[in-house]
Amino acid sequence: MKKFRYLVIAFALGSFFSCNSNSEKNTDTSDSAKVKKAVSEAIPEMSIYNLPSHWTTQNGEEIELKDLEGKVVVMVMIYTTCKAACPRLVADMRNIEKQVPEEKKDDVQYVFVSIDPETDTPERLKAFSKENEMEDDKWLFLRGTEADTREFAAVLAVNYKEISPMDFSHSNIISVFDHHGEMVHQQEGLGVDNKETVQAIIELAK
Repeated sequence: MKKFRYLVIAFALGSFFSCNSNSEKNTDTSDSAKVKKAVSEAIPEMSIYNLPSHWTTQNGEEIELKDLEGKVVVMVMIYTTCKAACPRLVADMRNIEKQVPEEKKDDVQYVFVSIDPETDTPERLKAFSKENEMEDDKWLFLRGTEADTREFAAVLAVNYKEISPMDFSHSNIISVFDHHGEMVHQQEGLGVDNKETVQAIIELAK
């Protein structure tokens, strides 16, 4: 199941970048030094930081995913009116954060992406962060357009479907990305053993 999910992710990102290949071929290569520098600084092909989506934080700031580059990122998709699975996912994220050594905590960003952007306005996300005592900078709540949210969910292999007003069925997956936005680990389920997830974060964090 996990191998299949990674194949889906690779296909989703690969498809996106294949659309951009023509423009890259047209790049002027006369200055080899500049090209080498550009290559060395390029975001990896399979990085989520290549996605063109735009997001709004709980503080009303507009960001792109690539603004998170440079940190280990732990992501989960939730919605704030969820009364069943999402509170447990929030608890799982908090539990993971507690197990990361103090000296590595500053290198890790925990991100909650809303699957209900219509309801989860920045104001609502801000209130949710206060309700859950997650107001520190390490906790980031994002809201995008419906299209960007769908695209990002596909990359994470997260499925969700609205089953009634303000209620969704959805996958329960926590994903870990390295400093360059490449996925290195996923945890699926609620309240599952998170030993491997924590270890993946510790090995990546500086």
